Amino acid sequence: MWGIGQIPAGHLADRVGRKPLVVTGMLVQAAALLLALLLDRPLLAGVLSAFGLGLGTALVYPALIAAVSDHAHPSWRAHALGTYRFWRDIGYAVGALTAGVLADALGLDATVLAATVLTAASGLLAARWMTDHPRT
Repeated sequence: MWGIGQIPAGHLADRVGRKPLVVTGMLVQAAALLLALLLDRPLLAGVLSAFGLGLGTALVYPALIAAVSDHAHPSWRAHALGTYRFWRDIGYAVGALTAGVLADALGLDATVLAATVLTAASGLLAARWMTDHPRT
C-alpha cells in the first residue's frame, strides 16, 4: 500500500493540495494503530492495521515532501529538503528508542496507544496550522 499508493497520492496532492492528504493520512494511521488494539483476532488485526498504516503513509509521504518544496525558494530547496529528511529520519530512531522504553515500562498495548495518540495529535495539529502553498 505504501509504495504503490504514493503514486496516486502524489498526483492527488497536486490537485487538492497537501494539507488534506497530510491530515487524512495521519488520522488513517492513527485509526489503523487503534484497530490493532481493538480487534481480538490477531491475524485480522495485523492485516487490517498494516493496510491502514500503508495507506496513511502513502497519503502523507509525497504530500509532506511537496509541501516543503512548495515553501522553499528554488535556490535553497535542496537544502530545505535535506533538512526536512534529516529530522524526519532522526524521528525514526528516536521513535524506536522511545517505543522500546515505553514497552518495557508500560507494556505493548500502552505503547501502541501512545503512538496512536501522538499520530492523531499530529494530524489534528496539521489540520489547525498547516498552510497550503497557493498553486500557480
